Amino acid sequence: MNELLLFSTRSLLALALIFAGCAGTSQHYSAILSHPARPDSERALDPARKPSEVMTFYGVKRGDNVVDLLAGRGYCTVILSQVVGADGLVYSTNPREREDWSDRFKREPFTNVRTVVGPTDKIAIPQDGSLDFALTHLNYHDLSREVRAGMNKRVLAALKRGGIYGVVDHSARAGSGDSDSKTLHRIDKQIVIKEVTEAGFKLVKEGGMLSRPDDKRDFKVNKVRNQDDRFVLAIEKP
Repeated sequence: MNELLLFSTRSLLALALIFAGCAGTSQHYSAILSHPARPDSERALDPARKPSEVMTFYGVKRGDNVVDLLAGRGYCTVILSQVVGADGLVYSTNPREREDWSDRFKREPFTNVRTVVGPTDKIAIPQDGSLDFALTHLNYHDLSREVRAGMNKRVLAALKRGGIYGVVDHSARAGSGDSDSKTLHRIDKQIVIKEVTEAGFKLVKEGGMLSRPDDKRDFKVNKVRNQDDRFVLAIEKP
């Protein structure tokens, strides 16, 4: 009986710690997502993109050094900047200069952001295995196969062993490869897995938080917005 009581006590304590950790994470992201540096236009995207769930899935934490590839105006860069904090560093990249992006990160509270401009397959991010995390968010499909190969190679060199490469994108029909990338702005996750595996990575897990089983994957995601199935891949540097 005593052993059973001890087991039950330990189980309840473990559950309490788990729930406390979840609550802490929730409060942490609540502050980040409500930060005044995020305009209403970005906050409006959160229900479909679920950034707190995605970042928690990837395990991004304070003090990490990360890169946001093809950052656009910086939706993910802003969030990553707050997650990694003053002890971390965010490289935010775009193939061409954008004033609405580079000007944004010249001011507080983004002193931990470094903007990098250049071709994505040759982007000037560290190649010394010092980064903890790399992310390409809803834009892998925009690149040609040659550019994707170059980007994957540079990300592999940038990450430390055990570092995670996150790829989030709009799902295309199984077996379609990248044939829908220019028409529907989607890509088959299997071609992504094939390409990153060939580059030297290994797939370690897949998140289902952006899954939409009702999506037939037959419409343009830039016409019917936020109704599509999206894959969330965690790819590790061995």
